[in-house]
Amino acid sequence: MNFKLDESLGFILNKVNTKLKNELLQRLKEKDVTPEQWAVLNCLWEQEGITPKELSDLTFKDKPNTNRILEKLITKGLVIRKSHPVDKRAFQLFLTESGWALREQLIPKVKELLAKATTGIEQHKVTELKKLLNQIYDNVK
Repeated sequence: MNFKLDESLGFILNKVNTKLKNELLQRLKEKDVTPEQWAVLNCLWEQEGITPKELSDLTFKDKPNTNRILEKLITKGLVIRKSHPVDKRAFQLFLTESGWALREQLIPKVKELLAKATTGIEQHKVTELKKLLNQIYDNVK
């Protein structure tokens, strides 16, 4: 039975993911933010006050990794924890002023990377690709 790795959808997706992640790392490096930290910041820019568990679900990271990323962001002064008003065992996450300030600096860098990555591809095809990739994810869930 034959199987060409370089024609495998999983291999191609992993190759693209690795390349995008490495490029993102280079673009965010000057602001001392990793791609994993970017994902957390982006979630908090969209919705503050979420719990680490909710953040873990949104970023598709396990809880220990999410907590490790959060500790780095807290140490950098970008995120703070506050006691949850209802569940005293939990806490909520909020951005600091510095965390909010990074938004205007980082989003253009990410948009530039995505524009570069989709150069020569019509917008409707990019939209269809996202839809197809989400369908593949749902199929494998």
